[in-house]
Amino acid sequence: MQNGTLLAAVDLGSNSFRLEIGRLELGQIRRTEYLKETVRQGGGLDEARNLTPEALQRGWDCLARFAERLAGFRKSQVRAVATQTLREARNRDVFLQRAHQILGFPIEVISGREEARLIYQGVAHLLPQSQERRLVVDIGGRSTELILGQGYEARVMESYRVGSVAWSMRYFPEGQFTADAFSAAEIAAKAVLDEALGAYDPGLWDVAYGSSGTIGAVADVLQAAGWEGPGISRAGLDWLHERLLAARSADRVRMDGLKDDRRPVIGGGVSVLRAVFDLLSIDRMEAAEGALRHGVLYDLLEREQVQTDVRARSVQRLATRFEADAAQARRVSAVAIHFLRQLHRAAPVDELPRLEGTLDWAAQLHEIGSAISHSDAHKHGAYILDNADAPGFAQHELHRLSLLVLGHRGKLRKLEADFEDETLIRQLLCLRLAVILCHARREPELAGLQLSTGTDRSFTLKVPAAWARAWPQSAHLLREETAAWQRTPWVFSLA
Repeated sequence: MQNGTLLAAVDLGSNSFRLEIGRLELGQIRRTEYLKETVRQGGGLDEARNLTPEALQRGWDCLARFAERLAGFRKSQVRAVATQTLREARNRDVFLQRAHQILGFPIEVISGREEARLIYQGVAHLLPQSQERRLVVDIGGRSTELILGQGYEARVMESYRVGSVAWSMRYFPEGQFTADAFSAAEIAAKAVLDEALGAYDPGLWDVAYGSSGTIGAVADVLQAAGWEGPGISRAGLDWLHERLLAARSADRVRMDGLKDDRRPVIGGGVSVLRAVFDLLSIDRMEAAEGALRHGVLYDLLEREQVQTDVRARSVQRLATRFEADAAQARRVSAVAIHFLRQLHRAAPVDELPRLEGTLDWAAQLHEIGSAISHSDAHKHGAYILDNADAPGFAQHELHRLSLLVLGHRGKLRKLEADFEDETLIRQLLCLRLAVILCHARREPELAGLQLSTGTDRSFTLKVPAAWARAWPQSAHLLREETAAWQRTPWVFSLA
């Protein structure tokens, strides 16, 4: 990626939506614009965990304003991620389908651990480099992330379902601050966070950093009140707790440094932060400038290079863990990509590498289910991918890989719901052809084989007669493949 390129990250948080735009300068991303809107979508989940019509509309309206600023950006320059509220919402697909249309870019619902990894990347890239062992804490609207890391490497990551919006709604529903309400909120937060005790023991880190949201708001208040900063001490946190009790309600809280949009959720946020301080024996937490959105920007940068793309490392780890045949994976990948290039000769320059990358990962992983059962390896492989924690991947990316692995052999009816996705179908056909031609687990002869597509949902593979006579088993398997596509909306034929 060239110097001067603009990159944008959209963070659809439970409390706020944020847009961060930066310019690439010698490996660093310098902010050019930052927009934040308090959408409070996390407070719009009803008892059935559906986003209310009002919450849906607030999100769409905000994204429409972001979209105006992102006009002219290419797909490779923008990444939008959604966190805990959309992880929970049962009607998230309703929101996402229209949100994609409004924003003009896909929105990834990332897992809790992926959110934690990206938060750490954002914090680490905006801190001076050192060998200190870091604890990073991010208290969001509906989740709290805890990360241990060193340098740019996040080593322990977890996300817990406790946050400022959720705890404010549950324990301070009328905005009333009482000692009993704070006590109940802190006890409940500790119950959720209790399993973090061993993994985040104080002996495992040197400095604690707090990122974004609640922690940033608390640090601002303490600094404005004259406490040593930027940062949060235990004494300062106790002082703030007393101030909230003295105010008795959220709408009566008046403190320098506290923004109006933060006031309704400050009670829940402070109770969770006090629980974190107590559980992990924290005396002081430094306020970090980096956050999730910064991690998303640097992750965009890393994805441009295969050797630094964390997703490639995740694929390698999965392939190694489930003892996939690396030599066969390379053969299948090479053949699949060979056919994909024949189908996409006119693809945009920045589009084909992305399609090839996904196909290569599917080839590397297509046999991982064999570690469980050879006969149903494709089904087990798909299940593994749909349920794996794979750093760098959004949930929909893993699901796409699982569909390719599920469909790399056998009947195609199981993929009926996805046959409208032409890009997926092209990748699937190329992978299936590669698996067929590599059935003997050796390099196949591809000379003379030419794959093309028509305008009527049809594919044709040209197979010279001499090739069919030289490789009769492969020719037989290709004829069987034509029959496999007959019960789909697509046609595959030989010529």
